[in-house]
Amino acid sequence: MIDGACGSGGMFVQSMRFVDEHKGNRKNISIYGQEYTDTTRRLAKMNLAIRGISANLGLSAANTFLDDQHKDLKADFALENPPFNQKNWREDNQLLDDPRWNGYPIPPTSNANYAWLLNTISKLGQDGVGAVLLANGALSASGDEYEIRKKMIQNDMVEAIIILPMKVFYTTDISVTCWILNKNKKARIEHRNSGNVTYRDRSGEILFMDLRQMGHPYEKKYIELNKEDRDIVTDKFKSWRQVDYYLTYEDVPEFCYSASAKEIIEKDFSLVPSRYIEFNQVEENTNYEDKMEILSKELRGLLIKEESSKKELLKVLEELGYGI
Repeated sequence: MIDGACGSGGMFVQSMRFVDEHKGNRKNISIYGQEYTDTTRRLAKMNLAIRGISANLGLSAANTFLDDQHKDLKADFALENPPFNQKNWREDNQLLDDPRWNGYPIPPTSNANYAWLLNTISKLGQDGVGAVLLANGALSASGDEYEIRKKMIQNDMVEAIIILPMKVFYTTDISVTCWILNKNKKARIEHRNSGNVTYRDRSGEILFMDLRQMGHPYEKKYIELNKEDRDIVTDKFKSWRQVDYYLTYEDVPEFCYSASAKEIIEKDFSLVPSRYIEFNQVEENTNYEDKMEILSKELRGLLIKEESSKKELLKVLEELGYGI
């Protein structure tokens, strides 16, 4: 398992708890990570050490893009919670022939979201699965990011798009997206400690889930997906992947929808869940109109204030003998 933006190692700790809860063997798990800030990297090493978790965090703190500490690694799993909408992550002349792009357009210097996605894909083995948390804007980004997203979909790298509720994270109160990436969506049997798991062929399909109506208050100002919530989501995802999914899975309005490649192409490769999941149109339109009315009033007020301020400024300059 790898995390190219591992921070203080929280995802590694939670992953090991998951292994323990499911009676797995920690010795079967190898952990690789990288962190840019030296102090945070040291904290991650300590965090893992006191819990008896062995990990390779590279030779030193380093920028994942400019100094990849695990160039040749091919992992079964990847977890990433990188900085959202990271700007100026490379110079214009840097990483132009980086192997991680692997035939994709070069991610723009103005935003690293798709660079993180391609970095994750490059670290996965032939059956590897990755999860990347990104700002929602990445779902419909234009320009080079659109071209990357289009090719990712054409290459069948995206398995699921999951919108999370607002206020789930301490560091931001916005709703964010979990991208589930998969290098092999073909039918196959996977061997696990508890037995064999059979997956159906999901080629050309993407599961969209919207969890914004789920969650419970946590520490007064946050939202938590409790065990019941998580079970609902994971059970739905598992049933969608299984061979007999037509017996156990069904699209649920305002929650989930399984989209075909044809539908996604018709939507011009947008990965915004609300373009696929069925919502209550009457309520949605009413809310939209109300919000637009409020926004338009606020905008009119701002424009009036701007015009008034402009007149006052011109008057002051004129009184000072610098009339325009």
